[in-house]
Order: sequence, then C-alpha cells, then structure tokens
Amino acid sequence: MWLCWLAMREARIAEERMPVIEREGQRLFFEKIDVTAPWVAEPETILFHHGIGTTSGLWADWLPVLASAYRLVRLDMRGFGQSPAHAASWSWQALAADVLAVADAAGLSRFHFVGESIGGTLGLYMAIHHGERLLSLTVSNGAHRGTAVKNVDPWREMIERDGQAAWSRQLMQWRFHPDALTEVQYDWFHGVQSTCSVDATLGLAQLLLDADLTGEVSKVRVPTLLLCPDDSPFIPVAISVDLYQRLPDAELQVFAHTRHGLPYSHGSRCAAVLKRFLARRFASGASVNRPRA
Repeated sequence: MWLCWLAMREARIAEERMPVIEREGQRLFFEKIDVTAPWVAEPETILFHHGIGTTSGLWADWLPVLASAYRLVRLDMRGFGQSPAHAASWSWQALAADVLAVADAAGLSRFHFVGESIGGTLGLYMAIHHGERLLSLTVSNGAHRGTAVKNVDPWREMIERDGQAAWSRQLMQWRFHPDALTEVQYDWFHGVQSTCSVDATLGLAQLLLDADLTGEVSKVRVPTLLLCPDDSPFIPVAISVDLYQRLPDAELQVFAHTRHGLPYSHGSRCAAVLKRFLARRFASGASVNRPRA
C-alpha cells in the first residue's frame, strides 16, 4: 500500500511540476510539490519567493523539512531562472501581480508567503496591499527601508569595471562565511549568480533601494516571522529589529555566524524554525487551498 501511495504521489509531482504561465507577455515558471502525508487533511500551502541573483533552487534544503505537512510552491522571479525578464521598468505592483498570478494558477485562495532579501520586502508589500491572500508572512534577510540597505549602490560600477563573474565572487563573500557551504553548493550559487540577467539585477536593486514601507508595515495583520543573519553586509541586525518593533504580530529569530545567504547556507534550520512557527500559530490545517471554482 505504501509503495502504491508513493507511486501515486510521484505521478502527481510529475503532473504538477514545472508549470509555466504568461502574464502580460511575462513568462513565469513555478513548481508545485505535493507529497504531503496521506493523513494530512486539506494541507496548507507555502509559496516561496527568492531574491536577486538566484533562482527557486535556493529553497532546496527547505523542502524535505516541510513537504510532509505542507504543499509547496516555488517560483522563479521575473528576470531569473526560467522566468526571463521582459520589463523595461520594475515595480512592486508588477512583482506582486506575478505572485498572485502564480497563486491563482496553483489554485491557492490563501497561502503562507516566504520571501528572502527583496522577496521579503515584496512579502511586506503584499501583506500591506493584498493581505487577504496571505495566511502568514516569513521575511528572511529582508528590509522594509531601502536606504538602510548597504553595499548595493556599487553594483553597477563593479559589474562594468570588473565583469559579472568578479561581482559575483565579491557577493559570495558578502553572502557566506568561508565555512558556510560545501564546494558544490558554492559552485551552484556562484554559477547561477554570475550568469543571471544584469538588467534584472540592477533594475531590481534600484527598486529595493528606493523602497520605503516604514509608514505602512503597521498595517500588516498576518503573523510574521523574521529570520535574520547576525552578519549581513547588506542588512544590519538593527534594521530587522526596527522592523520587528513596527510589526503588530511578529517573531524574530537571529542566526549566529551567518551572512546574507542565510536561507541557502542554513536552509534546513530556517525551515525547522518556520515549521515550529506555523505549528504554534496554526494548530490545524484550514480548508483554504481548495482549487477555486
């Protein structure tokens, strides 16, 4: 019986994996994974949104921790991975609409949102402007105020002067301590980052630097988990503490000896913290993810 169940699950994964949708000429790739245990009735869904310079592959170590209890959806943000950019300009409204289009395509009326770096800032924007669609929000290494983000202004000059590969190598130092990754983990991330779209990277970086949600984060009404590295060269701990103090219902977890690449270098630990957070806040799965009629 167990082998039969596994075969059925594998068939469902094969059917649901790697969908692609188009929204206003923008191709959006996402992956829907449902290997929830057969005794989990109406499992809730977690939707993952990565940051600049990487892809949905960043979340690989999160999936085994969460997959038995939650449906999982991870997307490639426009401009990265299998979602090539067709935008001359960038806006929070467009990025939020991308997420909602993916959620609709996946049949989600409401979902838990997990975003890292600019994906976390987008999560705050969505909780403010589309809060009715979120069950909870998790922000990893993200900021609510772009003027507080450090070491992003020089990116354009670094890329033009030294090339994208050299820029990526510098970012790897800012993202990870020397002992944080295995060789293959390092090579994968650097390989993706050093070949990503420069236009998307610089356009989204400017969008982040121009962001200021300080006056609006008090409107966030969903339970919020903040995952914070203690040594990010981009977002100081003080910024996460300031965000925590402004949110009506938030928890803050600081990870020792971590840099900005926290959700990649410590993926399984972050996922375990999230799983405990959701267990505390949502005692039983709600019937919120039935396909919309």
